[in-house]
Amino acid sequence: MVELLVTLAILSILAAVAMPYAETVATRGKETELRRVLRDMRVAIDRFNDDYRAGRMSRLAAGASENGYPRDMQVLVDGVESSAAAGGKLRYLRRIPADPFAERRGPAAQQWQWRGYGDDADTVIWNGKDVYDVHSASPRSGLDGSPYAQW
Repeated sequence: MVELLVTLAILSILAAVAMPYAETVATRGKETELRRVLRDMRVAIDRFNDDYRAGRMSRLAAGASENGYPRDMQVLVDGVESSAAAGGKLRYLRRIPADPFAERRGPAAQQWQWRGYGDDADTVIWNGKDVYDVHSASPRSGLDGSPYAQW
């Protein structure tokens, strides 16, 4: 009976040590996913702007703002008509990805904070005209102490 109690005590100590490590590993995985998703969306925004500036899409494209950025993130999924020479639609994302740290559930587009081309760098209020950058809307901070909203 004493041996059983000693074994249970040792197992509970090992479990108490392993739990924080397991939580850190799970958080690190979500952080890696957040970095990947942010990079994918930012690359899509930049490709959209590059295509606008290079004339691969019409300057009158409904989804493009006057400065060449998408009016909203859904434009990157739906696509825009390419210039007459190229033909077809230009699409940049298959879907708007979900934020791994999103506090609110629902459509993925509502889980992010957008920043327009004319917005200040530290603004949290989107101008609604175009999408220049994207950030997580999560109030949490990463393992390095920096807020996810600043990544």
